[in-house]
This record gives sequence, structure tokens and C-alpha cells, in this order.
Amino acid sequence: MHTPFNWLLLLSLFQQMSVFLVIAYLFSKTPLFAPVVNVSLRLPHKVVIYFVFSAFCILGTYFGQPVFDAIANTRAVGAVLGGLFGGPVVGTLVGLTGGLHRYSLGGFTDLACAISTTAEGLLAGMVHFWFHKVRQSPKALYSPALALVVTFTAELLQMSIILLVAKPFEQALGLVNLIAAPMLFANSIGAALFMAMIRDRQSIYDKFSSTYSAKALNLASRMVGLFKPGFSTEQARKMADIILEETGVSAVAITDRENVLAFTGMGDDHHYTGEKISAQITLDAIAENRVMFADGIETPYTCSHSEDCPLGSALVIPLRSADEVIGTVKLYESKRRLFLNINHTLGEGIARILEELILVGRYQQQKQLLTESELKLVRAQINPHFLFNALNTISAVIKQDADRARELTGDLARFLRTNLKQNQDVTTLAQELELTNSYLQIEQARFAEQLQVNVNIDEKWLDYRLPSFTIQPIVENAIKHGTSQQLEAGKLSIYIEERSPFPALIIEDNAGLYQCKEPEADGTFRLSEDGLGINIVCTRLKNMFGKNARLSIECDKNESTRVIIPLTEAVC
Repeated sequence: MHTPFNWLLLLSLFQQMSVFLVIAYLFSKTPLFAPVVNVSLRLPHKVVIYFVFSAFCILGTYFGQPVFDAIANTRAVGAVLGGLFGGPVVGTLVGLTGGLHRYSLGGFTDLACAISTTAEGLLAGMVHFWFHKVRQSPKALYSPALALVVTFTAELLQMSIILLVAKPFEQALGLVNLIAAPMLFANSIGAALFMAMIRDRQSIYDKFSSTYSAKALNLASRMVGLFKPGFSTEQARKMADIILEETGVSAVAITDRENVLAFTGMGDDHHYTGEKISAQITLDAIAENRVMFADGIETPYTCSHSEDCPLGSALVIPLRSADEVIGTVKLYESKRRLFLNINHTLGEGIARILEELILVGRYQQQKQLLTESELKLVRAQINPHFLFNALNTISAVIKQDADRARELTGDLARFLRTNLKQNQDVTTLAQELELTNSYLQIEQARFAEQLQVNVNIDEKWLDYRLPSFTIQPIVENAIKHGTSQQLEAGKLSIYIEERSPFPALIIEDNAGLYQCKEPEADGTFRLSEDGLGINIVCTRLKNMFGKNARLSIECDKNESTRVIIPLTEAVC
């Protein structure tokens, strides 16, 4: 006999499903929602899924409509979703839990419902396995259409099991005729709506994450190279302008511990750069080393400058360096706008970016101080013994050739003047050769015919840039530890040779007394104290121009030593 469609039962099931969706929406606001949004096979996430959807199964039974000593319900939605999100094991356990609970309530369909609910969870779990393991497309599990089809199939399976297991058969058939269509329709639509809500939450998370990441990356890229040691007003103003553009807040301020370094945006007619910090919220953030937020609603914000200030809320984030607060970043919104959570989070991210820039700036400052110390160390190494030898040489020449002595005195003066005034990190090859020539004039006078010098540098190379005090320490090392130690005449050559991949500046002696070694991992050579100058040259070349500018040494024992400085593209 034909059974008419039970619209009242369908309406009741939809009422139950509405309660489910409200609970699911509230659930989506809790941290427990994360394992559902992201397919994960981690045990803690599976445990959460088991408990959540087992609860949905049990609630579905309790909310059900009694029909013929049975219950028309939405229990299948919990079992199916538990299996889709948790896999075969979790789905089976969720279904078994919901089934055992239904069995405990009795009725002529108790065993059939217990078996069918377990089977529904297993079926959905196998679908999870297919998409996650076989097809390698776990995101397809979040399709509302898939949830609808799986739930529809699961409900057909349940009706079949009721017909097979429940006794008497005539009563089971009557029940199925009455509840099958409403339950198939309501539960399938409900599962699809539940899945659609989860997918929407996923897209919101993804959109939020991508927006935040894009803003943070853009801020970082625009600020790279902007920060220099000193945290000046000009730097702070540029940073404030960038933050204002990227976040879209109403105003931005940057302070140190005492003064406002920059203010830009709404209210700049009465918030002034350079003034003392007067806002209590800023002073508290500095003193307590914590983020302060006045939303203008629960926590009032009051401008310390004007009663008519249009700004209504403020976020103050302390800037830290070595666990010390050195300033703040302040984001403001007007009284007509709410302070968005993304700007709250982004504001704290901006502070971390600025802290990293401060750290980089201090590193650069320390690096500059180290470079200056290296230069001073080179000078300190050069002056004492060279000056002593030079004065002895000039004293000896005076007795034989006064004019020559005056020339040597001029060479010594030029060398010392350049040595004392040379504070720049980078110089040209021409300037380096001029300094080296003043040094060699004195050494040639000292050794007479025992030292022959040949400089062969084409004019096209003279504008090449390289670290100051690069050539002279190497030349001095070649004379002191090379040519001066042999009986025959020493020969020193400075020239440029075409090599691959870069041309090379070569300082060569004919002594060949240097025992060549491979450079250390940091690019320097394991030398005695007498080799300190050449190691400093190694370090400064590498620091300034990178690994391609690495100094190397070639040796032919008792024949020659060649110190090679590649003229890389970076040195141009």
C-alpha cells in the first residue's frame, strides 16, 4: 500500500537539524574546531573528532521523533561526518558509540539501528580512506555534494539493515515506508549544510592567513634597507608612512622611550613629532613592557592633547632590544571605526619586524666598528717597524745623497699622511698603488739593487674599487718574509692577469719561501702573527665583496709566491 509523504516528520527532522547547525556554529568558534577544518591523521585530532561527533550522534538520537516504537532521527549525520573527517577507525568508533547508545534505549529496531549506525560510520570512513590515501586529494572531503551523497547512501544502508534485522518484518516495512523519504532528504541536506559551513570557515581562515601574510611580507620588503643605527626621526617617519599605507588604520605613531619620533594620519594637527610622550597608555606600555589596547568601548581611550580628537582607540606595542624596551609602535582608529582583529595581530607582527630591523641595524653598526678596528690594526702593524727602518735608511742616504734623502723623506711623509687620513673602507686601485709606491720607494732605497720592482697595470683597471689597505700589507709581507731572506736580488711584480672567471690582481715575488696552505673555512689562512696583515685583507675582501673575492696564494717552492686577488664584478 502506498504511504503518503510525511511532511510533519520532515519538518521535525529539519528542526532537529537546525539545532545541530546552531551547535556546530558555536563549536566552530572554539579551538576544538581546528582538527575538523584541517584533515589530520594525528592521534590527538582523531580523539577530538571521535568525542565531538559521538556527541552529535547521541544528541541526534535524543532529539529524534518517536515513530512506531522507533525513533526518526539525525544520528546518521554525526556518524557520517565523523567517518569523513576521522577515517575508517574513527568513523567506526563514532558509529559504534552512537549505535550502542541507541541500543540502550530499546525498541524493536534497537539492534538494527546499532548495526546500521556503526556501518554508516565505517562507510564514511572508507570514503575518507579513498580520497585521502588512494586519490591523494583530502580537500575533496570538504565537498558538500560528497557529504550529501555519502549521507544519502548511508541512510539507504540503514533502511536496508532495518528491513533485514528488525522483527517483525511487517512492522519494520511500515516504519521504513514512513521514515525513509524524510530521513533520506533531511539528513542528506543537513550533512551538506554542515560541510558547507565548515568549508566557509576554511576559506575565512585561508583568506585571513593569506591577507595577513601578504601584508606582513609587503611591510618587511618595504622596510628592508630602511633602518639604520640610531633610530632617527626621518627613519621613523618613513616607517610610520609605510605602516599607515599597509594597514589602513587611521593613524600611526612611533616613539622612543621619551619622545614621539613620528606621527602620521588622522589627528596630525595636534599630535606633533618631537614632543614628549604624554599618553598614559604609552607610558604604561614602556614601563610594564607589554602590549596595551584601548578599544574605546570597554577600555576608554582619551587623547592627551585635544578633547575634539577624532581618534577613538589605540594599540600600543613596545619595541624591545635585548629584553629592554627602546620605544613603541602605536596604531590608532577613529571613533567611527572598529579596531579590526587583523590590524591588532598585524600591529604586533610589525613590532617584531621592527625589532629585527633594529637588531640588523646594530649588527651593521658593530660590523662598521669592526672594519674601523681592522684598519687601525693594519696601521698599528705597519707603523712601528716600517718607520724605524725608514728613518735608518734616510739617515744612511743623507750622508751620500742629500737630494735623494729629501725625496725619500717626501715619500715617507706621503705614506704616513695617507696612512693616518685613510678612514674610508673602499678605495680605488690607483690610490692603492700610489700608497704602495710611496712605501716601495723607501724599501728600494733600503735594499738598493737587491730589490727590483715592476708594476704593470693598464689604465683601464685604475678605477676598480677594493678595500683600502689591500695591496700594501701584501707587498710588505712579500718583502719581509720573501725577497729580503734570499741572497740573490729580489724581484717584486704587481700586475693584472686575465683569468677565469674573473681577472686577477697579482702580487708576485721570486723568493718562493712561503709555505702554501689551503685557506680555512672562513677564507683566512693559518698564519703566524707576522701574517696578521694578510689575514685581515682576506677577511675584509670576503666581508665586502663575498666569496668570489676570496684571496688565494699560489707557490712554487724557492721560485715564486703569487698572492691573487680576483677583480670580481662586485668590485667594479
